[in-house]
Amino acid sequence: MDCGGGYVKIFPSDLDQKNMSGESLYYVMFGPDICGSDIKKVHVILNHKNKLYPIKRQIRCKVDGFTHLYTLVLRPDLTYEVKIDNKRVASGDLEDDWDFLPPRKINDPTVRKPEDWDDVAEMDDPEDTKPEDWDVPEYIVDNSAEKPKDWDAVAQGPWEPPQLKNPLYRGEWQPRKIPNPRFKGIWPHPQIANPEYLPDTTISIYENISVIGLDLWQVRSGTIFDNFLITDDEGYAEEFGDETWGETKEPEEKMSKQQIEEEKQRERREAEEEAKKKKKKKKKEKKKKKEKKKKRETVPETRIVAQKEEL
Repeated sequence: MDCGGGYVKIFPSDLDQKNMSGESLYYVMFGPDICGSDIKKVHVILNHKNKLYPIKRQIRCKVDGFTHLYTLVLRPDLTYEVKIDNKRVASGDLEDDWDFLPPRKINDPTVRKPEDWDDVAEMDDPEDTKPEDWDVPEYIVDNSAEKPKDWDAVAQGPWEPPQLKNPLYRGEWQPRKIPNPRFKGIWPHPQIANPEYLPDTTISIYENISVIGLDLWQVRSGTIFDNFLITDDEGYAEEFGDETWGETKEPEEKMSKQQIEEEKQRERREAEEEAKKKKKKKKKEKKKKKEKKKKRETVPETRIVAQKEEL
């Protein structure tokens, strides 16, 4: 996959599969999103109380032309883990990395930053002064321009020479910056428990999982999906991954190396053939030049002989 998205979606049992669409409500959406050099991330979108929440952190996916194993683990203690090729690439707390609930703590609204607290790291240097030659116009008259001979002052108005960008113009002057001696750092706003926060142990609990589907967006065909597994046994999931993806990993890499080597050999053969053709062509051209030169050298003698015969 070089530009596209391939996501697994998990649906409830009441899904109308005949009328399934991109708008059908799902429990989980999980998979890589790849396009160019900018987009290389793993989507993890979870449903909570019929509302969809994307993960807030960035998880980078692998883009190297090989098959990869993607695993999402949701635990009863409200923690999660994302694995690629059975190796952890992200983990944490569901409450922290999704906006399911209001934050546990908020800034104390009764406390304000002290008036004498300076949180500006740099300040203008009071000893720095603007150079006397700084103020010059941004544009200057092009003195080399001449009024067109067909310029009609009556119809076009008085002719004015065009303006040029002034090479001496340096923009608006700004004094240099120096460290602020009164800088105290970023003021740490005291926090308090959020009265609107209520823990919810039902996050990521999906009791009637019944359907899985694929949400695909691709500009090039050929992507293969295989070996889907939903289980409550993390150990078994890892073993299953090793027995399926793990068994094909090394042969796939070996085949790729073999294809690369075959491609290099093909390119070498083509380069050698091209070199032979050039050498043969060069030899042929050299022979032609030699024959042409020999012909030019023999022509004058023939003419002289012909002249003698005429006499």
